Amino acid sequence: MEKPIYVIGHRNPDTDSICSAIGYAHLKQAMGENAIPARAGKINGETKYVLDYFSVTAPILINDLYPRVRDVMAETTVTLGPDNTLRELGQLMKQHSVKSVPVIDEAKMLVGIVTVGDLAKRYFDELEMQDLRETGVDFSGILGVLDGKLILGENLAQKITGKVRIAGARIHTLEKVFKPGDVVLVGDRNKAQQVSINCKIACLVLTGNAEPEEAVIEAARAQGTLIIQTPYDTYTCARLVNQSIPIRMVMQSHVITFKPSELISDSKTTIVKTNHRNYPVVENGKLLGLINRDQLIVPEKEKIILVDHNERTQAVEGIEEARIIEIIDHHRLGGLQTGEPIFIRHEPVGCTATIVANMHWHRNITIPKPIAGLLLSAIISDTVLFKSPTCTPEDKEVAKKLAAIAGLDIEQYGMAVLKAGSNITNMSAAEVVHTDLKEFQTGEYSLAIAQISVMDPRELLTKQADILSYLSTMRTKENYDMAMLMVTDIMKEATHILYAGQPVKLLGEAFGDSGEDGLLYLPGVMSRKKQVVPPLVEAARNL
Repeated sequence: MEKPIYVIGHRNPDTDSICSAIGYAHLKQAMGENAIPARAGKINGETKYVLDYFSVTAPILINDLYPRVRDVMAETTVTLGPDNTLRELGQLMKQHSVKSVPVIDEAKMLVGIVTVGDLAKRYFDELEMQDLRETGVDFSGILGVLDGKLILGENLAQKITGKVRIAGARIHTLEKVFKPGDVVLVGDRNKAQQVSINCKIACLVLTGNAEPEEAVIEAARAQGTLIIQTPYDTYTCARLVNQSIPIRMVMQSHVITFKPSELISDSKTTIVKTNHRNYPVVENGKLLGLINRDQLIVPEKEKIILVDHNERTQAVEGIEEARIIEIIDHHRLGGLQTGEPIFIRHEPVGCTATIVANMHWHRNITIPKPIAGLLLSAIISDTVLFKSPTCTPEDKEVAKKLAAIAGLDIEQYGMAVLKAGSNITNMSAAEVVHTDLKEFQTGEYSLAIAQISVMDPRELLTKQADILSYLSTMRTKENYDMAMLMVTDIMKEATHILYAGQPVKLLGEAFGDSGEDGLLYLPGVMSRKKQVVPPLVEAARNL
């Protein structure tokens, strides 16, 4: 099955990031591609309100894109049980061209693995006829490997207690060698058959389809001796009998296994040390599949479409391990590199959803009502109901068309969306900061800039001490030079910036003022993308 294409937004996703991922995945699906919307973090309150309003399931969560064992695992269709014979194992290996076979019990729990090497070792260890007494082989196993026919007897489940012998010597020698409980291989030799039975053997194997005389059958019945007829000659039978041994006698019971969630980078270390060809993948002891050593060299990369971002610091962890095939965005170019030419749709509009909607219409793809509602919600959120300086006439025009499809009043619905996003009553300082956090590299400075839009910032500013403490802790832990939180006042169209770190003069250079006690007030500022990041970039250059 073709690997899916994941459409995913930035870490700490906002409404645009989530809704544009869903919308663009819909477009790709309509065009016949196996696209799946995904997210790189927890959904915030505003986005949850939007998804619930239109009864749309949240995109799947992808914490990172580092290749894992499950990404290279092959489903196991070839298995055997511990009581299957070596002959059955050999036939299975030949039929499926495999060099190792997992051994599982009735509950599909892994109990061992057997390889061609195990069979080869067994072959070279056999210098004479195999003594089956210690192997637990029963007579049904003998019957099976010899493709035999039961002439006399019933209890095939009884274990072999004697040795396997060939009636190739003179009669008086056979009488001295054969013991009670032995299994005797004999061809069309009536006298040898009679002598063997008289020695109270457990089973008489007639090779070459030899037909027993009535007297032989009666003697065997009297002694309780099984009679098996096989089409193979005596020499072949001697070889095949050794293959009646159950797999559990030769399998490796101490198996190196991996869990499906393990990183390939971690598993490679073990594989290099052990150098087996195949390794079982198990979950709670149950076999799920196999990974082949050669497949780990160049695992197939996940195919990714980035929406609403294009900077590595904002992308899901492990993005360098994935294959980026498209970027749909409306932010500055952030220096993300790809290994091949890709499709990029990059426009200076207020919201990625505006681009996604237009791409539907340009390709004559109908936008369903729920998708239209999601895309409209993203535009409302990103442009703060068209109040942000990032808003363009294109955003407004697209929003009107989407509202018509969704059957929504923009103002009424828009205020409900913003109100849902501004509810911070029960949020901790960490939750507030990570609602919409992005990383930026400006010159030599590494910055973390979070933003939250509220109807009234007073409630949030009462938590100033807790927020500043968290920003300071986060900055130290993540090695940022500065960590900031933009508290954007939707009604007054202004922003309070809470910050921790150095150099504070970066703020003074960018905004003409650095505030005091970790708080800076910027009237008329609502956009991180257009009014905060660009001045900081320029200030970093100047400093």
